[in-house]
Amino acid sequence: MLTALGEGTALWALGAMSGTSLDGVDAALVRTDGVGIAAFGKTAYRPYDAGEQAVLRAALGKWPGDDVAEAGRLVVAAHTEVLGRFEDVDLVGFHGQTLAHEPQGRGTHQLGDGDALAEALGRPVVWDFRSADVQMGGEGAPLAPFFHFACAGWIGAEAPLAFLNLGGVGNLTWVDPRRARPEDEGALLAFDTGPGNAPLNDLMMQRRGTGFDADGALAAQGTVAQDRVERFLDDGYFLKMPPKSLDREAFAGALALVRDLSDADAAATLTAFSAAAVARGMEHCPAPPTRLLVTGGGRRNPVMMDRLAASIDCPVEPVEAVGLDGDMLEAQAFGYLAVRVARGLPTSCASTTGVAAAVSGGTISRPERPGKGQGA
Repeated sequence: MLTALGEGTALWALGAMSGTSLDGVDAALVRTDGVGIAAFGKTAYRPYDAGEQAVLRAALGKWPGDDVAEAGRLVVAAHTEVLGRFEDVDLVGFHGQTLAHEPQGRGTHQLGDGDALAEALGRPVVWDFRSADVQMGGEGAPLAPFFHFACAGWIGAEAPLAFLNLGGVGNLTWVDPRRARPEDEGALLAFDTGPGNAPLNDLMMQRRGTGFDADGALAAQGTVAQDRVERFLDDGYFLKMPPKSLDREAFAGALALVRDLSDADAAATLTAFSAAAVARGMEHCPAPPTRLLVTGGGRRNPVMMDRLAASIDCPVEPVEAVGLDGDMLEAQAFGYLAVRVARGLPTSCASTTGVAAAVSGGTISRPERPGKGQGA
């Protein structure tokens, strides 16, 4: 039973992530006891089509009580479809779709009904990972750092390193793998660096009718407006000390800064915004990392990667360089975190979200009729 899990009891946990880029649902298996990583398993991806993206985009910024019923049904249906492809699953980690995030205001809102998903799958589902952290004064984000700590152990890292996730928002995790536990003092520092792919994706949708700048092709044709980069870096967010987090729409004004530029120059400049935000964020690392491992869609943009490499004083590599899957790391993270929740282990701490004390977030929903391959 999930309530009787002990250290060393490894489960096959199926994590799911639908990020702020609104591209689709990633799903991935990880075998873990919630401390170490024993193995990685099958993965799958279920893209959102243009109509579904429009429904989700229309729901961005909305809160519980707002009319998001259509988007809510879509999120559960899409997750049921992709997660139902897996067998021999003990536990599901369901992040849901973030619509709004104001940790020091109205809270955080991840759309998705874990009870409904548990019934549809016939498996226990851990969900609502962020609310407990926010209720205890934390930022509620980022939550992947505890998994990044486990990944550092899995790859055999012996010196400080950093993970950068470039999704809709950029977030950085600095890891000291010499510490025993992720919640130990000095083990982690994590925070959102600034916008990731969101402003560039929004530009591409507005001007070209496409969801992203494939391979950085448009940005490669443009020239960076350096004066706009300097104005972007004047934002007060960059003066705040971490931990700190952002909503996808927090830097919506970035588009206004490039409104008068050509498509190519605007794309190049927005790409430079994201890279400059990361470089500024690296200044907060407690000790220089020996390498920066990049995950998320941004690592597929060679212009972005080149700009990062030019502005950061350590090797910048995609996580595939150490045998990890940059498309699935976030999904794997929520499978890993689901097992930690089931064991009552912390999923965030002061150095990752600013929460008052290490906290185990998440709610466990169990189906009335467990299905095949469910080990709870």
